[in-house]
Amino acid sequence: MGHKEDLLEGAKRCLLEKGYGRTTARDIVAASGTNLASIGYHYGSKDALLQQAFLALTEEWGDRVTPPEGDGGAPELPADPYERFHAVWARLIAAAEASRPVWKLQTEVVTRLDDDEKLRDAIKEPQREGRLGIAEGMLGIDPAAEPEKARVAGLLCQALATGVMIQWMVDPETAPSADDLTAGLKVLMEGQ
Repeated sequence: MGHKEDLLEGAKRCLLEKGYGRTTARDIVAASGTNLASIGYHYGSKDALLQQAFLALTEEWGDRVTPPEGDGGAPELPADPYERFHAVWARLIAAAEASRPVWKLQTEVVTRLDDDEKLRDAIKEPQREGRLGIAEGMLGIDPAAEPEKARVAGLLCQALATGVMIQWMVDPETAPSADDLTAGLKVLMEGQ
């Protein structure tokens, strides 16, 4: 790896260990084995590097919770919508404990957005793209073929994922399971 990649990996480690607000340029340099000048040369600033590292971590999380692809390239998901919903959320919840550092970081980043317009601007478009990625990767909806369907499905899944993961961070013993979420969906959809 070159300095640019080393810096990104070091910044990702620092974000997960120290958080966004407590990570310094010197921390990143120590974690990456590079030098301070490399940050400016490759990323322009420590903040720009941290933004890239944060986005990379959230993208990696998405890749971990996305169902594996079938022969046709789309994720292998059950045909029944309730079984599909259950399968997606079982996979996400199974990764909850391993995902804790990423969600802790995301929670910290959200609390900074009112005071950091550059950070907010940096994550707006990736968040929009992430919604479409969720729709495609987790539900098998092709955003190019069905853009509105992918957009609204991605919005719902993104909102659910945030709420579910925060509940798992607060109290894993009472946080929802895939069974709970599927039963709740049935109540909403069927009045049962």
